[in-house]
Amino acid sequence: MEAWLTEARRRFHAECLAGPITETKGVPSIADVANRPSREIATALMAKIGTSQNLAVKPAGQTAGSMFESACQNFLRDCFAQLGHLRPGTFTVEKGRAIAMFDQYAHLDELRILAHQSRELKTLLGTDYLIKPDVVVIRAAEPDSVINRHALLVDDTVARRTALRQANGARATLHASISCKLTIRSDRVQNTRSEALNLVRNRKGRLPHIAAVTAEPTPSRIAAIALGTGDIDCVYHFALPELVEVLKEQERETLELVETMIDGQRLRDIADLPLDLVV
Repeated sequence: MEAWLTEARRRFHAECLAGPITETKGVPSIADVANRPSREIATALMAKIGTSQNLAVKPAGQTAGSMFESACQNFLRDCFAQLGHLRPGTFTVEKGRAIAMFDQYAHLDELRILAHQSRELKTLLGTDYLIKPDVVVIRAAEPDSVINRHALLVDDTVARRTALRQANGARATLHASISCKLTIRSDRVQNTRSEALNLVRNRKGRLPHIAAVTAEPTPSRIAAIALGTGDIDCVYHFALPELVEVLKEQERETLELVETMIDGQRLRDIADLPLDLVV
């Protein structure tokens, strides 16, 4: 009997191959066409997960990126629907939600309004803190009827400030921020890291999970995001076991780099992500 997550992972790959990942003259769009190892690794990687169904015109960069975000969103949404017994609560997975909408970052909306009223303050603060993660996992505040389902745990005299209670007028909590990068280039590395650091620095309360998902085939570029600590929890590759197989088959020296990232808990497979988010 096949595991449900195995089938979910297969559907995720199928969605990637039907949209954001295309092929031109046999070269997958995730490859850097000017880089021979990138082309060879990407071609062999695609052969292991399937053939692109989108052989027409390659989507523009932003369009392909948005399609990859949607594939990641759909995968996480389907997985969370199966994991309620491990992480009770009301969770949703969405795209393009500003962090100021959530409890830990609601003060940033007030800061934005003040900055809009003062040119000097706006110049001083900038706009780097106004983040819209690619994909977010949201936990809704709970009504007292749910909290008190098995016993009278709360009433009007206690727990008046926790963000978990709807009765406190709390906003939803940002449970996880997922940066989705179909491929990795130097500018995308900086964007991912700066967004992560802003999430860390600007929060009031619980830090959300901060992760990145990529289909980048080149180990050195994956390492640009994955290595180091303090900003991103972990990087998740859309087909990590297959990537490792390709590197072994092609006898790539970069296999050691990938194994270092895996052993160092800095790189995991997309199938690990929903279970890690349950923690």
